[in-house]
Amino acid sequence: MSHITQQKAEAPHIVGYATFVKVWIALVLLTGLLVGLSVTHRPNLALLGLLVITPTKASLVLFYFMHLKYESAALKYMVTAAIAALIIFIGLTFSDFLFR
Repeated sequence: MSHITQQKAEAPHIVGYATFVKVWIALVLLTGLLVGLSVTHRPNLALLGLLVITPTKASLVLFYFMHLKYESAALKYMVTAAIAALIIFIGLTFSDFLFR
């Protein structure tokens, strides 16, 4: 890797306050939407909202507040693999609980 490319890869990414405020507002709105869905007394709709909105909120936190958006593809794949392994282990735990 050349010296210029290495410097560019190590350069810090400065994110403005406006971006963080927008992401925070989106998180607050999505939380309000989840609370609103839980009050509707429709469990299927609340579950669908939970399964769609919660990963969206988690990805916003990962990408913006933890700066994953500006990292290399290898780190993004490692985080994705770790989350996939977590989902598999939780799924296996629930399947064990259901079939006892």
